Amino acid sequence: MFERLSAVEERYEEVTNLLCDPDVINDTKRLRELSKEQSSLEETVVVYREYKSVVSQLEDAKAMLEEKLDDEMREMVKMEISDLSKRKEQLEGRLKILLLPKDPNDEKNVIMEIRGAAGGDEAALFAADLFRMYTRYAERHGFKVEVLEANPTDIGGYKEIVFSVSGRGAYSKLKFESGAHRVQRIPATESGGRIHTSTSTVLVLPEAEEVEVELNEKDIRIDTFCSSGAGGQSVNTTKSAVRVTHIPTGIVVSCQDEKSQNSNKEKALRVLRARLLDYYQQQQMAEQDATRKSLVGTGDRSERIRTYNFPQSRVTDHRIGLTLHRLESILEGELDEVIDNLIMHEQTELLKSHASTA
Repeated sequence: MFERLSAVEERYEEVTNLLCDPDVINDTKRLRELSKEQSSLEETVVVYREYKSVVSQLEDAKAMLEEKLDDEMREMVKMEISDLSKRKEQLEGRLKILLLPKDPNDEKNVIMEIRGAAGGDEAALFAADLFRMYTRYAERHGFKVEVLEANPTDIGGYKEIVFSVSGRGAYSKLKFESGAHRVQRIPATESGGRIHTSTSTVLVLPEAEEVEVELNEKDIRIDTFCSSGAGGQSVNTTKSAVRVTHIPTGIVVSCQDEKSQNSNKEKALRVLRARLLDYYQQQQMAEQDATRKSLVGTGDRSERIRTYNFPQSRVTDHRIGLTLHRLESILEGELDEVIDNLIMHEQTELLKSHASTA
């Protein structure tokens, strides 16, 4: 482990020096790549340097015990050794986690798709609740949300809504949200007061950069049509809506949220790149030995991952057995406890996996 940490520190210093090189400064692409690499290494190096400092202080403190000390000083040194030993153990644990293989998509922006599934109007209303929850969560973390495509219902729900969440580490926080979300409550559309169960599906995709997914013009068919809103409202008499079809894969993306055809085309291509990146990555994973199966669920939208029970004010994440009785605050975007536990679970499972193969 410490050989790897020394190599990381050495590379960090090398990258830091390169960032001062005039040739690198004048090369925008190279500068961006190295800055990104330095940022990814920084936390590991900071923790490793603190670890080395604590180890050095611990050795000095233990050496002091070999000297002639009065009783009061000896007790003080013993207390210092105890505190330093605890800190050393904490830092070792943190370093093990920092050295785990990183998801290459973690720092990316995301494209999220929410769809009302089983439950008709109630499922569409719940899809709107989920969109609001993620919007509030994004605001708390300084992320930017942009709606790319929306298919609203007459009563304020969404049959489907597609949006981007932009900000450093957005994917690392939101990637566990893919799956079927179940709600149990008395619907606003139900006069009998019975509790109904409905579901909405969430898909989280890392947003692909143009260099990652190359789109050839011959592989794309672009159709334009007149956009229309819920219940026939906001009908556009010009063909500003865009439908993009990726012919080799059959993936289709439509966008009609903007009044400009070019804006709709740009948004549709962003969603298409994200879906293609996911498509190719899923293919690659299927060809491999299934070793990268998700540790907290497959991420399949058919898999029920979480239940929101209104009568009990309860939210349960079924993958890790976490239950919290504060549904209202979670729907207001206070998702940190849920997401932090999912991240911790993934790290724990990865540590177990590495320990068993070591």
